[in-house]
Amino acid sequence: MSLASFAHLCVKAGDGPALAAFWEKVLGAPVVVGEDHLRVDAGDWRVWFDTVPEPQPGQTRVHLDLRLPDADPGPFLAAGAQLRRAPDDDIHWWVLADPDGNEFCAFPPPHEGTGVVDELVTASADPVPIAHWWAGVLGGTVTETSYGADLTGAAGFPWRTWVFDRVTDARVAPNRWHWDITLTDPDVPRGIAALETAGATLRRPRGGDIDWWVFTDPDGNDFCAFAPSQA
Repeated sequence: MSLASFAHLCVKAGDGPALAAFWEKVLGAPVVVGEDHLRVDAGDWRVWFDTVPEPQPGQTRVHLDLRLPDADPGPFLAAGAQLRRAPDDDIHWWVLADPDGNEFCAFPPPHEGTGVVDELVTASADPVPIAHWWAGVLGGTVTETSYGADLTGAAGFPWRTWVFDRVTDARVAPNRWHWDITLTDPDVPRGIAALETAGATLRRPRGGDIDWWVFTDPDGNDFCAFAPSQA
């Protein structure tokens, strides 16, 4: 049995409502505003937005790969995306950025699967071990590739593939995007201990103004763990 299941993505933004409005257009899912939260909610997956004072630190190591409805990124550009790179001899997709500077990729047809989101991509200097680490936490199957590794079938993961992409640049800041997981074990202290035994580093325990635990994985990616009762 997996230690946890994938829950949803979270984004730190200079202007959470404005960024959520952009992603609402791009993802085709409505913004839901709660008393203390803001999210784009597609039903089977959610992206949460938090406004923070820190400026965008630069290239994020987590992004989404999206499917374009047609052969060009016009709808995404009309929504407010910035063009960073067009297809060329090395890539057959567009690299775009949202209004907060977070890059993402947009692929023309034909597509595998359905829905606008195709993959979650996490950049890593050593992608194969971290893909296997997350398979140990969430379950699923790791396939090694020319660019790193793919994880499919992870518990709760809502999209086709979780791609771990090899990069050569060093991490310079925490990820602007991170993910949440839900513990499987109803004995929450035991579930937290199991994550630490597996190699996660506890950065902040639940308490005070947060009702979750903040961790980093062995590759330095932030994630939050929630009790099963919060699913």
